[in-house]
Amino acid sequence: MKIVVKFGGTSVADIACIENAADKVAAEVQRGNQVAVVVSAMSGVTNQLVSFCGDIAPDFDAQEYDAVVSSGENVTSGLMALALQKRGISARSWQGWQVPIICDDVHGKARIADIQPEKMNAALDGGQVAVLAGFQGVTSDGRIATLGRGGSDTTAVALAAALEADRCDIYTDVNGVYTTDPRIVRKAQKLDRISYEEMLEMASLGAKVLQTRSVEMAMKRNVPLQVLSTFEDGIGSDLPGTLVTREEDIVEKQIVNGVTYQKGEAKVTLLNVPDIPGMSAKIFGPLTDASINVDMIVQNISQNGESTDMTFTVPRADLDSALDALQACPELKDTEIHTDKNVVKVSVIGIGMRSHAGVAQTMFQALADKGINIQVISTSEIKISVLVSADYTELAVRALHSAYGLESE
Repeated sequence: MKIVVKFGGTSVADIACIENAADKVAAEVQRGNQVAVVVSAMSGVTNQLVSFCGDIAPDFDAQEYDAVVSSGENVTSGLMALALQKRGISARSWQGWQVPIICDDVHGKARIADIQPEKMNAALDGGQVAVLAGFQGVTSDGRIATLGRGGSDTTAVALAAALEADRCDIYTDVNGVYTTDPRIVRKAQKLDRISYEEMLEMASLGAKVLQTRSVEMAMKRNVPLQVLSTFEDGIGSDLPGTLVTREEDIVEKQIVNGVTYQKGEAKVTLLNVPDIPGMSAKIFGPLTDASINVDMIVQNISQNGESTDMTFTVPRADLDSALDALQACPELKDTEIHTDKNVVKVSVIGIGMRSHAGVAQTMFQALADKGINIQVISTSEIKISVLVSADYTELAVRALHSAYGLESE
């Protein structure tokens, strides 16, 4: 088999962790597998490098920022290669430009445009383990570009797709994907399998196990993806973690597979909005121009045919920018704008929703039984999200987890 294994920052936090990770790679090689390794920077290193950039120049040049912050992964890849060589394994470190991984030129949050895997495939075919620095690529004009926080996940999945690998293993500090945050619900269950669609919803709605872009790419390129722990016995080929795969590969489809929560939201309510054609475009156009992501939009029915009310959510960090954009809109000069930062989005996710009725009723009744008021509701084919007061976050998560029978014995 050909596999890509990725180790996050906590998995390579120090020399002892790198040695432990190298043992797992060596075990895969001993199974007869071809292995490409993707590594993040050692824990805390990227934050330190970002801080250095800010100390030198608060308004730093984005290209030089990428040159600095990408260096953490370069160090880890070299150390991992050395650790593998110490174990008698042929290994060589690779940087993004050496593959090459071609990116666009949006420095700091670049997107991968193409990977040319011929050189790395030749190395793997020659029995060598390729250790790639994650999080980085190269632009068409030869400059280093980074993929944004969590970008090593995306590097690993993109590389697995380019190499036509049989599986991509994401080693992290948790042993899989759980039905909810086990810090809130002690009886949360580890899932053996989950569909791409469910994992994508969970990642975008608060679960921090995988970067959203990496799941999108895995789904698009049909790359089997496994989340497992670096710090437990076993290796990826034993399938001890959670396998993210196609829906048709999952025999028993649960109605609900997960409960997530997402802090960092803010609610914006507009009162007395003119009820005329094109008004929504005039409101959300400036928000789009300001790169503000809007979610959970609700508009009330106009009572008098002249005005209506509208509520939506934005990231809390973007609230001030959103208010500036709205207040600059001349059509809203007579509109009252109210905001609330003390909210949280709680969601239930499951591919079984497609074929089962009553999922929403179960959610609403469970929250009502705990005296939790729902402020906004949004749905898709496989998820239901509600906005509630942040004061009830843990209570809401526990109530819903229990209501859908997700607790382990």
